[in-house]
Amino acid sequence: MEKPLISFILTYHDLPVKMLCECIDSILILSLRSAEREIIVVDDGSEKSPINDLMKYGDEITYIRQANKGLSEARNTGIRMAKGDYLQFVDGDDLLLQAPYEHCIDLVRFSHPEMVVFNLTHTGSEDKTYQDMDIQSGSDYMRNHNIRGTACGYLFQRCILGDLRFTPGIVHEDEEFTPLLMLRAERICVTDAEAYLYRRRPGSIITDSHIRKKLRRLRDARDIISRLNHQVDRLPAGDKASLQRRIAQLTMDYLYNVIRETQSRHYLDRKIDGLRQEGLFPLPDRDYTAKYVWFRKMTNSSTGLSILMRIIALTK
Repeated sequence: MEKPLISFILTYHDLPVKMLCECIDSILILSLRSAEREIIVVDDGSEKSPINDLMKYGDEITYIRQANKGLSEARNTGIRMAKGDYLQFVDGDDLLLQAPYEHCIDLVRFSHPEMVVFNLTHTGSEDKTYQDMDIQSGSDYMRNHNIRGTACGYLFQRCILGDLRFTPGIVHEDEEFTPLLMLRAERICVTDAEAYLYRRRPGSIITDSHIRKKLRRLRDARDIISRLNHQVDRLPAGDKASLQRRIAQLTMDYLYNVIRETQSRHYLDRKIDGLRQEGLFPLPDRDYTAKYVWFRKMTNSSTGLSILMRIIALTK
């Protein structure tokens, strides 16, 4: 039996079934023969199963229902079930855009990279001209560029995973998984094709504004920074520099979000003290981006922090 070229792992939890069907349809219209694709729908304990609405797809999909364990465990279940050479994560309320995603498939067919990294969009634009970077290692790319953490923003070979899985029970799980996966890739192709349509929904994990959930997101982001930092000393020099850049970027984002979500100088100072104890603050003196350099300088003094808090409050 022919092994699928791509396994699409769709995660679903209490979404409008219409959106899930639209997601599946966006995969079925791609230029992949039935034998070349595998669509795995992991229902993470929805209150009502969508199975009746999925019957029309017959053998085109594999439907798995499990007790509610969270997005990480749903994706891990999909990984265990997948048989394809490549894996693609898709949230059940999002879409793949045909023309740009076909470009990503072409890169897989003709260049055989271990990862294809593409862009996400909220608008649904399908420009037909794409710019691709030269194939390079994931470590080289990370050392010279900021990366997007989202696990839906790339297609990757299943064989590079090894024992890497998503950490259960947290949000921002992509931010931990993605850099560790990218460091394992010796051949990645980065394209500006906007291949994934991210549809914002009120009440989603990221858009929920309840204060306890905000604090949980901050706590999980902080824990991810610590876990990645613990990996640094185990890596060779090139990979170490690559991961250090990513950690610095995540730390900057974390401090920005602490200010934005809490507007508390006392809370901010406590979190900075914790970062300092781990050697994560002050931020490394590197010229990663203009924004990073500016932010680092502002956080290096009490006066700068006060000004930064006022600026962020105005932009909230």
